[in-house]
Amino acid sequence: MTIKAEQTIKLRNVGIFAHVDAGKTTTTEQMLYQSGNIRALGSVDAGTAQTDWLDVERERGISVRAAVTRFAWKETPINLVDTPGHVDFLSEVERSLRVMDGAVLIVSAVEGVQAQTEIIWQALRELEIPTIIYVNKMDRIGADAPRVLADLHRLLSPGAVPIAAPIGAEADFMGSVDLMDASAMAGHPWAEPYRQRLLEAAAEQDEALLEAYLEGHPLDERQAALALVAGAHRSSLFPVLFGASNRGIGVKELMDAVLAYLPDPAGSVTAPVAGVIFKMERDPVMGKIAYVRLYQGTIRNRDTLLNHTRGMQDKVTQIRRVHGQKSEDIGVLAAGDIAAVYGLSRARIGDVLGTPEGVPGEKRLAVPLLTVQVQWGSEADYPAVVAAFQELADEDPLLDLQWLQDERELHLKVMGPIQMEVLTSILQSRFKLAVSFGAPSVIYKETPAASGEGFVAYLAPKPCWAILRFVIEPGERGSGLVYKSLVRGERLLESYQNEVARRVPEALQQGLRNWEVTDLSVTLVEGEHHVWHTHPLDFVIATPMGIMNGLAGVGTKLLEPMLRFRMSVPEEYGGKLMNELVVMRGEFEAPVLRQERMELEGLLPVATTLDFPARLGAMTKGRGTLTTFFAGYRECPPDVDVSRQRRGVNPLDQAKYILAVRNALSG
Repeated sequence: MTIKAEQTIKLRNVGIFAHVDAGKTTTTEQMLYQSGNIRALGSVDAGTAQTDWLDVERERGISVRAAVTRFAWKETPINLVDTPGHVDFLSEVERSLRVMDGAVLIVSAVEGVQAQTEIIWQALRELEIPTIIYVNKMDRIGADAPRVLADLHRLLSPGAVPIAAPIGAEADFMGSVDLMDASAMAGHPWAEPYRQRLLEAAAEQDEALLEAYLEGHPLDERQAALALVAGAHRSSLFPVLFGASNRGIGVKELMDAVLAYLPDPAGSVTAPVAGVIFKMERDPVMGKIAYVRLYQGTIRNRDTLLNHTRGMQDKVTQIRRVHGQKSEDIGVLAAGDIAAVYGLSRARIGDVLGTPEGVPGEKRLAVPLLTVQVQWGSEADYPAVVAAFQELADEDPLLDLQWLQDERELHLKVMGPIQMEVLTSILQSRFKLAVSFGAPSVIYKETPAASGEGFVAYLAPKPCWAILRFVIEPGERGSGLVYKSLVRGERLLESYQNEVARRVPEALQQGLRNWEVTDLSVTLVEGEHHVWHTHPLDFVIATPMGIMNGLAGVGTKLLEPMLRFRMSVPEEYGGKLMNELVVMRGEFEAPVLRQERMELEGLLPVATTLDFPARLGAMTKGRGTLTTFFAGYRECPPDVDVSRQRRGVNPLDQAKYILAVRNALSG
């Protein structure tokens, strides 16, 4: 097949990101309204926002699911993904990041840069997604543009450069002046320092401009404007705008900036299909809805699609364009675009469709640190509760649903208490089921304490034959699992080696204390099959036994999740809080005093902080602030030893394990 060269497509795929309460959904609503997409403005507070359509979103006034909508501005279509702002729904943000060509990051002019802002910013930079920063709420009491700009430079990037200067602040905020518009600047001489900084930034993007700037020559404004766009596309410069979305001020300028500074997608409609599913929903009539970003090729109604991740084919029944809560059948999805695809009944979030070439990888942001058990009132509800949570786990794989059928238990991984409240609400409104959750417990992990070998010779009961020897070694913290095989194909067939490779991660889901084992390398150094006696499933049984044999020999250390924290309290409470942090096994740097407040930064174990936010409020009479973000796992102190109940039979009890697995496989 001849592949047509990539070309840019007149379209924008933009994610809108922010800390909770920065005004993200209000800004989205204004974009839809001012572009003519909707006739009346919705309200977050009134529960009528277009992109907050779940009952729980309308009731609580927060976004919990990423919402896809589409509008046109100056004849350019824009796919806009409004993402949740609360840290408990970071997984929705994570999945949306993967499919964006550009981003709008909203920062409140009052609160400035928050913890969630920094997490999202780091991910945007690692993925090199061009980003516009929109400073919202300039009309609120306490709005301070110079302070927020200093925050942006200190905490995000010195490349954050205003392309407009705010006119007034708080009740006097009137909008902004375009720094590249000489005629507009004429009436606002106070904005000249902003303009000089912008021209400096433009000069830094282009050698010829820099030379002219250093020699004191006036810069060619058209050339400077092109340099700013090129810098934004390269993610070396980040345009900053100011507005008050609740009053509609600054939103048109933001949409203009989206067209000017964020790139078109690239792709070829005639190339082989390459796309990814980044969001799943369920329609009561049509079944699963897969939101697809297509990077290459074209998909049409009734096409048969390869799901590369699952190695299966699915037939497309319908392709629809989503506009907030409405949608229309468009019949075709072309390279560069986003649409809802129906008919992919076996697909899951993250699945690659067609070829993986050109599909970007994932950036992991959300790491659930707590596990909870689901509880239900009536025993008659048990099958319906299981089915409901299986459906929700399809839509959010990070829930990592564990259904223990023998114990009749359901366990989930969660990010925090707000997510648990939202899940309770969704079960009630969508499935008419009343559920609650047990007390959350921390998710620990294990890692090998030393290097050693694991060996298994699975030779009975006949017919079977599988011999494996693994070398198990500790890895660097955060390295996960590194697996390789040194066994030749004539000793162990490639198909059997592939089975072992598939089963090693499964075997490491429960270690000696029944937590996931991580940060290790596993090397298959010996393997043997028998021409007559080996059954293809023998290595399904043998692999966990060999791995657990090795872990029992080397022992494991317990790892606990850590949070990096930033805390600000009135100075008079500082000593008391530092003592509290020491009791919680916290580590912190020397405190910094700023305007009669003490600021502390450091590390805290998750296990000791579950009730700390509430206690901090009580200890400081509501005047303390705490921001935290996940900082990885590290070794527990020797006096901390936590295990959990094993799911299923332990492979160390080989006779019982073989019997259990053989019965399951034959069943």
